[in-house]
Amino acid sequence: MKLPRRKFLHLAAGAAALPVLPQIARAQTYPSRQVRWVLGFAPGGPTDIVARVLGQHLSEKLGQQFVIENRPGAGGNLATQTVVNAAPDGYTLLAISHGNAINATLYKQLPFNFIRDITPVAGMVQMPNVLEVHPSIPAKNVAEFIAYLKSNEGKVSYASAGNGTSAHLAAELFKAMTGTSMQHVPYRGSGPALIDMLSGQVHVLFDTLSSSIQHIRDGKLRALGVTTATRSAALPDVPTIAETVPGFEFTAWFGVGVPQGTPAAIVDKLNREVNAALADPQIKARFAELGALPFVATPAQMMTHVASETEKWGKAVKFSGATVD
Repeated sequence: MKLPRRKFLHLAAGAAALPVLPQIARAQTYPSRQVRWVLGFAPGGPTDIVARVLGQHLSEKLGQQFVIENRPGAGGNLATQTVVNAAPDGYTLLAISHGNAINATLYKQLPFNFIRDITPVAGMVQMPNVLEVHPSIPAKNVAEFIAYLKSNEGKVSYASAGNGTSAHLAAELFKAMTGTSMQHVPYRGSGPALIDMLSGQVHVLFDTLSSSIQHIRDGKLRALGVTTATRSAALPDVPTIAETVPGFEFTAWFGVGVPQGTPAAIVDKLNREVNAALADPQIKARFAELGALPFVATPAQMMTHVASETEKWGKAVKFSGATVD
């Protein structure tokens, strides 16, 4: 029997909507169990600090624990691989950052394609890195530091949170743009790097501001310059590196990602909850103390941002000559 056209179109539309209905239902009940949030670096670094603040907020608001899992190694690539291999159901998150954009070019043979295999969910924060030295280094500003490096070639070591991290690439860019040399000592996160910085075993670190700001305020480390185009409100007396090295600029950013194929309804729900957290006055105040600004974005905006950053840092890696040790 031939169906009337109106009824046929109504049934066809209903059939087309059927695959969407389970997604919506899952999003309404999500999360119904513990959520794992994988971080590519050791505890104590900027990713860890920011994720724990937001993870606590999400746990309280959504009624399930968001548990931080630190999986350091290979500049964050081990954590990324873990999440790429996870079920795309919203119960495994990845802390994403500029490091992922850097790694896409820095590492020649990755077992995944970050842009293809990870879906960006939301931003978390943006912040400068800060060029800081151990007090045993006599330089009081960037110009004096450049002069010191040139007169002490081969004697100065710089720490990083690992190959491919912002601390690594920022230092390599600085070397390339100033004609100086330093020995790279990679660690498995900012936390371990800072321990050796404070003891004087390494001399220099381009650390994200949130990790080091208290040590700088306490006088245990000396800040020479910030990597952003403008000074940081958290350290207003510290100049930008660009004031001495024109054109030097780097802004660290952090966000949330999930495995490709995670239902859009869950991605959207996570995005709303993260952005609501970033609007919370207490969380904004906490991030301000760390020298960080909320990074509010939609999933589509994050996707555009990640693609743009990957292209930008691909050029920077090639320009700097940075390689994986």
